[in-house]
Amino acid sequence: MNKHAAHFWEGCAAGELRYQHCAACAALQFHARAFCLRCGGAKLEWRTAQGSGTVYALSSVARAPTDEFRALAPYVIVLVDLDEGLRMMAHGAPGLCIGDRVRAGFFVHGGRSLPRFDKS
Repeated sequence: MNKHAAHFWEGCAAGELRYQHCAACAALQFHARAFCLRCGGAKLEWRTAQGSGTVYALSSVARAPTDEFRALAPYVIVLVDLDEGLRMMAHGAPGLCIGDRVRAGFFVHGGRSLPRFDKS
């Protein structure tokens, strides 16, 4: 596991979506990094999202990229614009459409709690 993402995965295990906030420029970022993508600053704080947002895009995955996810196929991957102002990729419930309001939930697969969005 990426050392920068450990706090995100701990949040998922606790039923929370966590993201980074730059103390220098106030940028938000979903993928955990050691620095801010906007200003390069290293003063990043962790925050917890409310877990609600809007589906921006989605795709159905029929051919899983790894053996670990083959058991889930077919499954839906969504890009969600969270109400906090950042976009994240996660699993989605079947039947979601672009523009749907969604709420994050979690499911355990391969020993890890993964986020999955469903209609709110």
